[in-house]
Amino acid sequence: MEKLYEGKAKIIYPGPASGTVRVFFKDDATAFNGQKRAQIAGKGVVNNQVSSALFRYLEDQGIPTHFIRQLSENEMLVKEVQIVPLEVIVRNRTAGSFSRRYGVEEGRELPYPLVEFSLKNDALGDPLIEGDAALALGLVNGSELSRIKELALKINALLKDYFAQRKLELIDFKLEFGKLLHSAAPTDERGAIVLADEISPDTMRLWEFGTGEKMDKDRFRRDLGGVEEAYQEVLRRVLWPEQPST
Repeated sequence: MEKLYEGKAKIIYPGPASGTVRVFFKDDATAFNGQKRAQIAGKGVVNNQVSSALFRYLEDQGIPTHFIRQLSENEMLVKEVQIVPLEVIVRNRTAGSFSRRYGVEEGRELPYPLVEFSLKNDALGDPLIEGDAALALGLVNGSELSRIKELALKINALLKDYFAQRKLELIDFKLEFGKLLHSAAPTDERGAIVLADEISPDTMRLWEFGTGEKMDKDRFRRDLGGVEEAYQEVLRRVLWPEQPST
């Protein structure tokens, strides 16, 4: 099947109907803007299944997403969107680039969830961008930016509780949003902002309650080992309601 697009972690193919595309999750792993590369066995399966489960959960809670259904272990069907060229980062504790940028230790609880934006531009290293700059550059309009921030904070509240029930703490995460290109269903509105891309251990920091053990892509970034095992454990916990552990 002809590819529409191939990125670092996913391949996009045409969908079976107008206004849909198929997303295939690869085992490829990258970090530091592509400077570090490797293959993580089973990562594509984990990220597809975790993302599918979380999209279904968020849809049930009233969050609009591009997700339609899971097609296979590695593939999902989604509504076609125009991706907003902003990465949306929500932080509950200090970690990663935030700690390095401001010289603070990792793990400090923030007084409120912090929403940051970065420009989706690999050549520039995905730099941070202020909301006003995004407006001035025409990347979004005012109502779209407000909607994105509103949804990001709602998603954060929902996912913090979701993972807390699974003995994991949501430290921070990255979201991407898109504008629907078609009215694929009666409730869809062309141009409406929806959650897109993925939500997986690649795009979140998850720490084990009690120990602070990292259960996410930081195990790859920091050469901590046990990457495959951590990803599989996150998947196991996400599937707890459907497949209880024995």
